[in-house]
Amino acid sequence: MPETKDDRIKALEFGHPEYIPARVGLLPASWMRHREKIEDIVARHPIIFGPYKKGSRNFDEVGGYYAKGRHVDPWGCVWENINPGCDAYVKEHPVPTREGVRKLKAPQERTGMPHGFMYMRLFYLRGFEELMVDFAEEPPELQMLIDIVLEHNMKELELTLKEGVPPLMHFGDDLGMQTSLAMGPAKWRKHLKPCFAKIFGRCRQAGAYTYLHTDGHCHEIIPDLIDCGLNVVNPQIRANGLDNLARVCKGKICVDLDLDRQMFPFCGPKEIDAHVREAVEALGSPEGGLWLTAECGPDVPLVNVEAICQALEKYRAHFRQ
Repeated sequence: MPETKDDRIKALEFGHPEYIPARVGLLPASWMRHREKIEDIVARHPIIFGPYKKGSRNFDEVGGYYAKGRHVDPWGCVWENINPGCDAYVKEHPVPTREGVRKLKAPQERTGMPHGFMYMRLFYLRGFEELMVDFAEEPPELQMLIDIVLEHNMKELELTLKEGVPPLMHFGDDLGMQTSLAMGPAKWRKHLKPCFAKIFGRCRQAGAYTYLHTDGHCHEIIPDLIDCGLNVVNPQIRANGLDNLARVCKGKICVDLDLDRQMFPFCGPKEIDAHVREAVEALGSPEGGLWLTAECGPDVPLVNVEAICQALEKYRAHFRQ
């Protein structure tokens, strides 16, 4: 029996969910490569994927920035995709100079708050190296850039809230690198924490819980994100370490744990089972506070995709009475 929507809310409220909410995400490139074989796995695991009708998917159809080619977003950033089914990257930045920041205007059309809405948007606009120099030197243009992006985000947020307040507001911004924050915790707290506090605070004021997907090393600032009003954090286990996540998160914030996607292409089913069990025992509790997420790219063997589904089905009931 799959977990209910209430289980996700109960878990984030530490309200004794019946099951640990669990899901598996498959990149479009995985469907393109494995086709009917991965479709069979999805059909075998409705607890993880929900109901699925075989033959209902066009394996080669991809949209948005997953499609091959160049794409220009509303801010003027030029994205390039050379591997359809995987994500694109920003190749051309519209404000590579500080002088350009002074002339920057936010989009007039609706953009929503897509992945990379705040911190990543800064280096989408400036270029990563230029932004890191800005964080090091702290010229006035850095705060100007932050203010422009934050003001636009707040306008988008208000428009979204006018359309209806959902129970949970989802955001995505990859704050870390593999082993550290790019600008360090002190700079993040000085320049970016106020932005997340304003955005999450408005959501909480409106009556919504908040969720943040964030790839990379970020455990030092998870307490700060909690201060900002975050309810669910979706961090990567490999970049942060299970012990670190347990220390800063357990009993304090719900973790939608991104299981070790860097391990999945190279290990076997036994290692996957042990990995999921270790994560559940370290971060889970009968009260809740844990969701589980696994993302599978085209390099994950099908036997491991199957093993991930089986392990999630097994350990989602670990604390069930």
